[in-house]
Amino acid sequence: MMRSLFSGVAGLRTHQTKMDVIGNNIANVNTTAYKSQSTTFRDLMYQTTQAASGANAETGVGGINARQIGLGVQVGAINTNIKGQGSAQNTGNAFDIMITGEAFFIVNNGLENFFTRDGSFYVDGAGNLAMTSSGYNVMGWQVDPETGNPKKDTVSPLQVMNDANMTYDAAATTDGRVSGILDKNDTQVNSSSGRIMNLEFYDKKGYLYTAKFSIHSAGQTGRYYVSLDDILDSGTGKSIGPDMLGLVTFGSKTMEVDCSISKSCSTTPTLAGTVAFSSATGVTVPTITPTIGAELVAGAGGLAADVAAVYGINATDAATITNASINAKGQLVITGPANQAGTKAPIAGVTVTPNITSAAVTVGGTAHTAGVGKYTFDPATGNITATAGQTPAPTPIPTAADISAMYNGLNLGTEGVKEFTIEQDGTLTITKKDVQNSTNLIYDVGTGLFDSVGGNNEGLITLGLAGAGDMFEDISINFSNTKNVNNGGSSTVGAAKGTAQGLGTGRKIGDMIGISIAKNGIITASYDNGMSRCLGQIATATFANASGLEKQGDNLYSATMNSGEFDGIGEDIEAGGGYMQSGVLEMSNVDLSQEFTEMITTQRGFQANSRIITVSDTMLEELTNLKR
Repeated sequence: MMRSLFSGVAGLRTHQTKMDVIGNNIANVNTTAYKSQSTTFRDLMYQTTQAASGANAETGVGGINARQIGLGVQVGAINTNIKGQGSAQNTGNAFDIMITGEAFFIVNNGLENFFTRDGSFYVDGAGNLAMTSSGYNVMGWQVDPETGNPKKDTVSPLQVMNDANMTYDAAATTDGRVSGILDKNDTQVNSSSGRIMNLEFYDKKGYLYTAKFSIHSAGQTGRYYVSLDDILDSGTGKSIGPDMLGLVTFGSKTMEVDCSISKSCSTTPTLAGTVAFSSATGVTVPTITPTIGAELVAGAGGLAADVAAVYGINATDAATITNASINAKGQLVITGPANQAGTKAPIAGVTVTPNITSAAVTVGGTAHTAGVGKYTFDPATGNITATAGQTPAPTPIPTAADISAMYNGLNLGTEGVKEFTIEQDGTLTITKKDVQNSTNLIYDVGTGLFDSVGGNNEGLITLGLAGAGDMFEDISINFSNTKNVNNGGSSTVGAAKGTAQGLGTGRKIGDMIGISIAKNGIITASYDNGMSRCLGQIATATFANASGLEKQGDNLYSATMNSGEFDGIGEDIEAGGGYMQSGVLEMSNVDLSQEFTEMITTQRGFQANSRIITVSDTMLEELTNLKR
């Protein structure tokens, strides 16, 4: 009887424990990452009133089972449903992280490591990633400064928002590229100003500048030159100034040129005289007395026949010529009509000699002897010298002022002329120019494909900025992706910073504008200069027996001998097949319907055990009353 009483008390005790577990589960139904628990019972020791016996063949008596009376029940285990995944709840907070899989976050209170599934994190005043509930630091791997990637060694607190991480250093532009079509018929390319092309670049401090280039025709098919005209502060639009610009280099300074590239090629002929024809072939030739270079109407009078005889033009075609002239070389220059336009040399055996021996080239109001010849200009002194050995020697030697006056205001020093020739008809031909910060750009005449820039077949030319100050770096500009083909007279060439692969672009100083956490726990910061940086990686821990972890409250667990020890390094969550999801929290895995069912059965069990005690007590009372 006493045994039943004790059994009833044991039943009450164990069912109370189970009810405690159920109550705790229901209380934590909305607790982040709470793992539900369940209770299992096991019976207590038994009192054996009769031991079991075996069968006796001699007596023919069979065996008897043992007679045992149980002494109640006790709690066998309180199990934690550690592997049960809770539901996901979106929060929109980048620092709220949910783990899918069996891994745990690692957190530290300054003394020891704990483990949790609660991914409700925030950044504290020191910039550390920490648990919202306890303030414990979230542990992970730091960034290797050499590789920029997480170094998976011993875990340590993740300081994601320290001063160093809040900004991204500026970088100077080191590469540039020019691409597109350069059309020889482009009126801008053939103008004195050229086609303007801008290249933006950064200095080491992150300030933006614009290099202003111009592309000019060099007067020959497939040949151009590119000049650096100015460098502007992109913020203010102001030039860096001639002094600083003078320290910048771009390509070679001296280059072979054709007179057609410059206004300086225009002429003002002042020669007059007769044109004498002589023939060794028996052709009857006249003597024409126009002004050399002046208009000659071939169709007038008997001139048509004369022109036809000397230049091999049939009478019908000659009669249609409306405008023509004879240059100092004896060539017939036809300008009208359009279908006849061109330059005609005399027929074989006919010599055309302009009679200009009595005339002179007038430069700056001074008469110079015929056959003026070649000159060299020294920009340092402003002096002009004649090339030695010319016959007859040109006299007097013109001055820079003379040249400027005659040839449309050409300033030899400003326009960089080094060598030039004055022809007998007064034509000025520039043969060399010292063009500050210019380089030659050459294409294959047949295909229009890029050939070289500044003599470099790989297409690279350096914009030398380093000499202008420590804040600049030289920029290697690639022209190889340009073509010289017909595009309807429209060029598309343009410049951009960086390589085709996006390298060497440079950047301004960047301020942090956001943080993202990837599925593998890598924390990445983004900046307003378009850059991003790895700030570290959240490490995780797994255990051979996760159910063996000991709950410590605050959604924390600690390792035990039965769970397995933590190695201090952790592991990448993706190594175990799990992943992290940012902006989401794992909720409790408590199943309310199951808990209510368990509560009802526990209540009934408690009632039944209470009845056992009541009945046992009544029976004891009856036994006591037998003595009366």
